Amino acid sequence: MLKIVKASLFIAATFGISGMAQANVNEALANICTIVQADDKGELRKKMRVVESDYRLKLKDYYSGITCNGNSLIRTAMLSGAVESGSLLVKKMPKSELSAPEKDGKTLLAWVTENGLTDSPIAAVINNRI
Repeated sequence: MLKIVKASLFIAATFGISGMAQANVNEALANICTIVQADDKGELRKKMRVVESDYRLKLKDYYSGITCNGNSLIRTAMLSGAVESGSLLVKKMPKSELSAPEKDGKTLLAWVTENGLTDSPIAAVINNRI
């Protein structure tokens, strides 16, 4: 009987902590869209470092879960003309993730071409990485 109670408490504590950790990650990433749009590379680097050290998450782990007005972080950087932030994001993403389709089913390169952003410096960085 005592083992069942201990196991139940352990399971409840584990799920309670992971739910709380998820909320803290969301708080830590709350203003990342604003940082990208403002092209604040230093603040973006700091935010990514904090999330990595506190929650052991790399950019690829949370990139697909963040949208800024319906766009991914790299797309937001391109639309905002945030060259420094966009370049940092492209360099931190694995090559396989850059060439994979995003939520709308389009790859970054297809989206860039479709929106006429092929002359963007961020598009050049994407082409060099892929």
